[in-house]
Amino acid sequence: LVAEAAKILSDRKIGTVVISQTGKDAKGILSERDIVRAIANRGASCLMDKVDTYMTSKLVTCSRDESADNVLKMMTEGRFRHMPVVEAGDMVGLITIGDVVKARLSELAMEKDALEGMIMGH
Repeated sequence: LVAEAAKILSDRKIGTVVISQTGKDAKGILSERDIVRAIANRGASCLMDKVDTYMTSKLVTCSRDESADNVLKMMTEGRFRHMPVVEAGDMVGLITIGDVVKARLSELAMEKDALEGMIMGH
């Protein structure tokens, strides 16, 4: 139920929950925003609905070896902030836009250092 998902989000202080039947699959993602929209549209009665009524079920996924640039592009184009990481058909993690931005900033810092090293003749 949506109420149970909302409790998990609140208790764990997270913004998104992955809906899974086996713990290895990703059937959908339900976010705080999804719940807020549901309440705005349907009122508190939506809390007794099944999560699949409001979850995003057409998921875009990535693999562990996907570049931060590519993941950021997919998230930006798809206008979402969470992406399941899948290996051999099993979900092995969830990456957030914050994770991707941090990784990209780290990549840019390394590029900057390399360029400065070349300029300085190192």
